Amino acid sequence: MQGPERTMITRLVVFGGTGDLAGRYLLPGLAALRAAGYVDDDFELVCVDLKEWDDSRFEAWALDQLDRHAAGIPVEARRALVATAAYRRSDIGDAVEVAALVAGEGPVAVYLALAPNLFPVAIRTLHAAKMPAGSRIVLEKPFGEDLATAQNLNCLLADLVPEQAVFRVDHFLAMTTVQNLLGSRLANRVLESIWNSAHIARIEIVWDETLTLEDRAGYYDRVGALKDMVQNHLLQLMCLVAMEPPISLSERDLRDRKVDVLRTVRPLSEADIPYRTRRGRYRAGAIGTREVPSYVDEQGVDPQRGMETFAEIELSLENWRWSGTTFVLRSGKALAEERKEVAVHFRPVPSMPFGRDGATRPNILRFGLDPECLTLALTAAGTSADTLEPLTMTAQIAPPELPAYGTLLLNVLAGDPALSIRADEAEEAWRVVAPVLAGWARDLAPLEEYAAGSRGPGDIDRGG
Repeated sequence: MQGPERTMITRLVVFGGTGDLAGRYLLPGLAALRAAGYVDDDFELVCVDLKEWDDSRFEAWALDQLDRHAAGIPVEARRALVATAAYRRSDIGDAVEVAALVAGEGPVAVYLALAPNLFPVAIRTLHAAKMPAGSRIVLEKPFGEDLATAQNLNCLLADLVPEQAVFRVDHFLAMTTVQNLLGSRLANRVLESIWNSAHIARIEIVWDETLTLEDRAGYYDRVGALKDMVQNHLLQLMCLVAMEPPISLSERDLRDRKVDVLRTVRPLSEADIPYRTRRGRYRAGAIGTREVPSYVDEQGVDPQRGMETFAEIELSLENWRWSGTTFVLRSGKALAEERKEVAVHFRPVPSMPFGRDGATRPNILRFGLDPECLTLALTAAGTSADTLEPLTMTAQIAPPELPAYGTLLLNVLAGDPALSIRADEAEEAWRVVAPVLAGWARDLAPLEEYAAGSRGPGDIDRGG
C-alpha cells in the first residue's frame, strides 16, 4: 500500500519508551526492520520515560525485552538496534526538555506510547517545542475517550502537523490476514459476486481471549472491552469486510471507503441497547488448570467503575450491499478458549434435493487472525447418494516478512499513512459506539457476570 515518494525518516523518539508497548511491540518491530535491512547504523532511536535509568540499565532492559518478545529475529539485528538506541529521562509536559529531544537535522518521528489521557498534554508540548519541518507524530489507539475528546485531539493535531503526518495507528490493519480480507474479496470473482446481503446472513468479528488483565489494570480499568477492542480494532475490521471496492489501495481511496462504511451504520436507539448489545465482567474461575481471581479482585481495579471485560454489539448497515446482514462485533477476556477471527456466515441454499438425512450446516468462511489462516466450511456428498457430510478446507497463510508493528513502523518512517486512521474516520468510529456508551452508563443493558473459563455471559455458544 505504497503512495507517492516520500522522505524516509531516520530518527524516532518514543515517549513511554520503557513501557509494555515499547518492550513488547515497538522494539521487536524495529529489530525486524533492522534484520530486513530497512534501517541501519544511521537510524537513531531515543526512548524517553520518567525512570531514573542510565544507558547500561536501559540497554539491559531492551535486550531482555527483545530476548523475550523477538527471539525469532537474529541476535545480531537485536543487538545492533540496541547499540543505536539511547535512553533519556524527561517529562512529556516539559517543553524545554522535549524541544531538546526532537531538535536536530531533518525531520523526526515522535511515537506517543502513552496513556490516551496524556495525548493532549503531549501534543501541546510538541507544539511549543516546534518540531522540525516534515516531522510525523504517531498515536496509539484508542484515539480519545469519546467523540468530544477525539474531536478536540484532532483540532490540536491540526495545529501541529498536516493530516498526512498524523499516524493514528492500529496494528490490526497490518496483520497478514486482515490485508488478505481485501485480497480474497477483490481479486476473486467467485467471492466478490456473492459478497452481499443476498448471500451472507451474518458476519462475526470476534476477538475472544483466555488472557486476563496481565498487569494492565491501570490502563484497562479506565477503558474496558468496548473502547479497547470494539471501537478500537473491530470496527476497523468491519470496514475492510464491508467496504465498497476502492479505485486503488492508495491512502485516500482506501480510507474514503472505510469512512463510507462507518457513515452507513444505523445508530442504535435506546430500545436497541438491551437487545443488540451485551456486556459482562468475569468473576473467579479456572481457565484450564489456571485459577483466575475475580476481575474486581485484580490488583489496580476499582470495582465502583463497573468496567466490562466482555462487550458484544450487533450492527446493521443501511446501504444497498448490506441491508439485511447482521454484523456482530465481540471481544472478551478470561474466556474458555481463544477465538480470533472474522467469520462470514452464508445463507442456506433455497432448496435441498436430498432425503431426510440431507441436513447441512451453513457455509462459513473464516479469516483466522491469530493464528493466521483461512478456513472454508462446506458440505459434500456422504456415503450414500442422499446424505451429506461436512467438509472443511483450510489454508495456512505464509508468514509475513515483517510483524504487524514492523509494517506500521516502516509506514511511519516512509510516510505512508494508508494503514493509519484518518481524522474523520476516528470521529465516525466514536459516533457508532456513542449510543452504546450512553446506554450502558444508564444500565440499559445489565453488567452480567460470567465465570473465568466459561464462554461468556450466559455461558452459551455464540457462533462457531
